[in-house]
Amino acid sequence: MAAMQLFLCEKPSQAKDIAKVLGANRRGDGCWLGSNLTVTWCIGHLLETAPPDAYDARYKRWVLSDLPIIPERWKMLVKPKTSGQFKVVKRLLGEAGELVIATDADREGEMIARELVEHCRYRGPIRRLWLSALDDASIRKALAALKPGAETFSLYHSALGRSRADWLIGMNMSRLFTLLGQQSGYQGVLPVGRVQTPTLRLVVDRDRSIADFVPLPYWAIEVPLLADDTTFSAQWRAAADVCDEQGRCLHQALAQEAAIAMGNAGSARVVKLRTERMREAPPLLFDLGTLQEVCSKKLGLGAQETLDIAQALYETHKVITYPRSDCGYLPLSQHAEAPAILAALGRADSGLAGLLEHLDPQRRSRAWNDAKVSAHHGIIPTAAALNLERLVGKQRAVYTLIRARYLAQFLPSHEYDRTQADFDCAGQALRAVGKVIVEPGWRRALPEALAPAKGREAPVAQALPALRQGQDCAVLGVTLKDLWTQPPKPFTEGDLIKAMKNVAKLVEDPRLKQKLKDTTGIGTEATRAGIIQGLLDRGYLLKQGKALAATPAAFSLIDAVPRAIADPGTTAIWEQALDMVQSGEMSLDDFVAKQSAWMSKQVQRCAGLRLTISGPASPAAAAPWKGKRKTGKRKATASKRVGKPVARG
Repeated sequence: MAAMQLFLCEKPSQAKDIAKVLGANRRGDGCWLGSNLTVTWCIGHLLETAPPDAYDARYKRWVLSDLPIIPERWKMLVKPKTSGQFKVVKRLLGEAGELVIATDADREGEMIARELVEHCRYRGPIRRLWLSALDDASIRKALAALKPGAETFSLYHSALGRSRADWLIGMNMSRLFTLLGQQSGYQGVLPVGRVQTPTLRLVVDRDRSIADFVPLPYWAIEVPLLADDTTFSAQWRAAADVCDEQGRCLHQALAQEAAIAMGNAGSARVVKLRTERMREAPPLLFDLGTLQEVCSKKLGLGAQETLDIAQALYETHKVITYPRSDCGYLPLSQHAEAPAILAALGRADSGLAGLLEHLDPQRRSRAWNDAKVSAHHGIIPTAAALNLERLVGKQRAVYTLIRARYLAQFLPSHEYDRTQADFDCAGQALRAVGKVIVEPGWRRALPEALAPAKGREAPVAQALPALRQGQDCAVLGVTLKDLWTQPPKPFTEGDLIKAMKNVAKLVEDPRLKQKLKDTTGIGTEATRAGIIQGLLDRGYLLKQGKALAATPAAFSLIDAVPRAIADPGTTAIWEQALDMVQSGEMSLDDFVAKQSAWMSKQVQRCAGLRLTISGPASPAAAAPWKGKRKTGKRKATASKRVGKPVARG
């Protein structure tokens, strides 16, 4: 009898889909059974990093002199809630002749499987199923191209490094600051996290910049002009020496003089004309972060809500590919599937009939680029398209966005003529900008409400008449506007996701900025929504409409912790180091040793701090911190209990 082949999936729904394709139709105990093959599943992580008291019972009490706590040999414990499924997986690993890892195709998915392989001491051959979609066609394609297990092993060490770095910082710094807080009479927990704390600092810094903002007055002049029976608007352009760096006039008297002069002039003469054909390529496909940004801005959805909806579209409805992607590109091989996907989309929604006439399935946009595809490709609809009536409300809106981005790849560039007309009016400079669409192109695929937001350089959406050099246009009026500079806008969830991704822009050190250009920023596509939701749940952030605001507790915590731990640049460098572990440039042991040494220095440096803390601890803060490690996308919001301290350090 042939040895049993075991497929280890990440979650039950994934296992059911793969088992169906493999013909494993008999339900077993925690598994699906087929001919010489079994499909089983985890429920996220079945193991967790052991708390300090598993290494030494004395660590049950939190004592400053015990810090830092650095395990010599790391221990994993079976999670009590899912111990039944762990026993199933352990038994099946003992019976298997070959293991196929079929967890999610990323480093966290790799860890979910590999930590079980190590803990259960499985020593047989391993292959890897690399899936980005759960429809039948995608599963069959991936099954026909199983990878050698060794090819993805380094992903495990990278995830393990991140887990241990989280443990070292969470366990040591949270105990340290909680104990320092107790010295001043505060009885709550002061949690510190490798990703949560720098994320919180982003909001605290933004709120402080808003609070410290001093508005300045400036003046603008709008002049409606008439030419060839067409009215259009021109804007006054003050001399550079009376403007700020954004071209805003800061001198009221000069603006008033200009307004009076132009109001008395009666006409403005065209002194310069320039028309330029502008071409815009379609936007790239969605990665998760960009989807969260757009859904926040256009649909008012929270980051976690967007992720939950996308996950349901992927797992339950199977109408999109893997949503936790950090990439907006597609492999060239995927282009061959485009005609089938487009046909399926057309069958599923008769409302697309008019748009489909303009699509060219052979068109290949810049989104198809093998060199830029990471572990996952951009989020796109699958050929398993549903009748849209089965998707309702927010699910339908998010799916429509994803579908529109894909359809846009098969349409030409959006083209328009941008005309810039400069005028002289009583010695004052005016400028009018006009836009005439020549080819709608990919924007046909996007309903106006869902179109990308226009950038600062986008032309004013007005059509100018056919002007000519030297032509005089009638001045219909002059409006002098008394305006004020505006403070930075508070973060929305979508803005914060974007800031976490593009953290290099917020770092001043030029060398550090350059290092961060190509890193993943703070957290990962899979964890960012959970981090933000955790900060909301713990009372460190509040939602005011779409805007996020830091609470007094957040300000206090950020003031108390070492700057390096709250610095987004520091955590991004750690992510870069984890990439080095993944690529083999740094060993897991070296990474953990460096983290341990750094943590020891932080503990030594902070142990003598005196914190002034006032205010009662919230119920969440008063609960003992269990010290469960953060497990990436599965438990990013459940790793620490946070109170509402008010601290200055």
